Amino acid sequence: MGEALFSIENLRVAYPYPRGEQPQWAVDDVTFSLQPGERMGLVGESGCGKSTLGRAAMRLLPTSSTVEGRVTFQGKPVFEMNPEQMRQFRGEAVALVFQDPMTRLDPLMTIGNHCLETLKAHSPGLSTKEAKEKAVATLAKVNIPASRWNQYPHEFSGGMRQRVAIALALLLNPKMIVADEPTTSLDVTVSAQILGELTRLCAEENMALLLISHDLAMVAEYCDRIGVMYHGKLVEMGDSQAVFSHPQHEYTRSLLEAALHIQGVEGKDAKIKSVGGEKITPLLKVEKLKQYYTIEPNLIERLFKGQGQTIKAVDGINLELYPGEILGLVGESGCGKSTLSRTILQLIPASAGKVEFLGEDLTLLSRQQMRQHRRQIQMVFQDPHACLNPAMTVGKSIADPLLIHRMATPEKAKQQALSMLERVGLKPAQMYYQRYPGDLSGGQQQRVAIARALITRPKLVICDEPVSMLDASVQSQVLDLMLELKQEFDLTYLFITHDLWLARFLCDRIAVMNGGKIVEIGPTKQIFAQPQHPYTKTLLSAAPLLARG
Repeated sequence: MGEALFSIENLRVAYPYPRGEQPQWAVDDVTFSLQPGERMGLVGESGCGKSTLGRAAMRLLPTSSTVEGRVTFQGKPVFEMNPEQMRQFRGEAVALVFQDPMTRLDPLMTIGNHCLETLKAHSPGLSTKEAKEKAVATLAKVNIPASRWNQYPHEFSGGMRQRVAIALALLLNPKMIVADEPTTSLDVTVSAQILGELTRLCAEENMALLLISHDLAMVAEYCDRIGVMYHGKLVEMGDSQAVFSHPQHEYTRSLLEAALHIQGVEGKDAKIKSVGGEKITPLLKVEKLKQYYTIEPNLIERLFKGQGQTIKAVDGINLELYPGEILGLVGESGCGKSTLSRTILQLIPASAGKVEFLGEDLTLLSRQQMRQHRRQIQMVFQDPHACLNPAMTVGKSIADPLLIHRMATPEKAKQQALSMLERVGLKPAQMYYQRYPGDLSGGQQQRVAIARALITRPKLVICDEPVSMLDASVQSQVLDLMLELKQEFDLTYLFITHDLWLARFLCDRIAVMNGGKIVEIGPTKQIFAQPQHPYTKTLLSAAPLLARG
């Protein structure tokens, strides 16, 4: 084996810390190397140091951070490079693909201008014509047609924006790509396409790939080698197949067990919908529900095309949800899942159709009447950090709904909030009550969001991708907690997800959405064993699955 393309030796990183205190190492004595064309996955839970390691190697950390050790690329020490050498190193030698492309793309620049700016910055000798030819060819590699050259980032879906980010990374023919959670916010089908293209291009161009992720199944499928990080240390390293079939470190075993715990459930049979021959009344009944949006045309479009374009986000949905049931709603981004949930809650008024909850049509209620119903229907969102007020303590966030709905005095609301903190596993409750959301991990924040949703004792909880941002071990804990709370509080869940294995683990029935319509619905076991619709089959075939060792 020749000289390593990229090498990290005894790397230690600490973020700024108060004078006089010992540094807290976010990355602690990590050593590994990559060969040309090799694909390596770096896995571990949030806060383990994965992303810090990638940013330290690219010298993208705050200048006040403490960095020790050595990073070399083709034998040249990265930490000793001058600004001009660093500019060439970033992009020309090593390219970065981040988690959320929308935050990395300028909303005021067309996709074409993003490409031209990148090329001109690194190759000023290129003419605009030459630069455009190269850019169009690179975009074609990731299946973006030249016809989209003049479009802006907001006109692309999440998957298409991530393709643009990969194209920008490939423009300068780098020898290595560092991809930091490149598909976390994408659906299973789009994720499979993106990673398939990325690994194919790496093989064709003999580029090395460092894939940073918390998705074990994805890393197992696309990487030759895997490194497992825990509390800043690289606790295990080896061939992907060997690590997954015979994990050596206790933490690796716990990560695998958590992922297999979710994927290992075969799926449930649907609950009985009748008692003593009489059919149970649905808790929620949606009939012919529509949510249409019209995109208003500009002056030129009005002259040549006439009326604006109508987007059918929810297109004639019929759905019944029974007491005590967990119904999964799966489908790719933009299929209408979240729009349907917001229309059910009347956060956005329906274009047409009915939403019956406890026998009452919510679409006919006034805002004041709907507010009274909302204590019976609560929601748990995807990103708890964005949904919790950073200026309010955890305790006040949980108690607040009781005060809004005038269900308790301030003192009783506090006692109920403390009790709910205990119930969701945040102990000692008194300590967590005083903390702020920013002091908590992602898993702890989601427990707070669940506690807040349950404090009004709702009958229906709508969960919109509640664990997609969490790691396998934390996902497993939160899902088990949701099942326990369901029994204890007699809850009914509408569970929205793009992760089919989560849906199989949790749900009694699954409804598959595509293009604003429900294309298939049935018992979970049946959907997985005998999918009927071509789209359901596509979803199932694209979902990566861990094999038991």
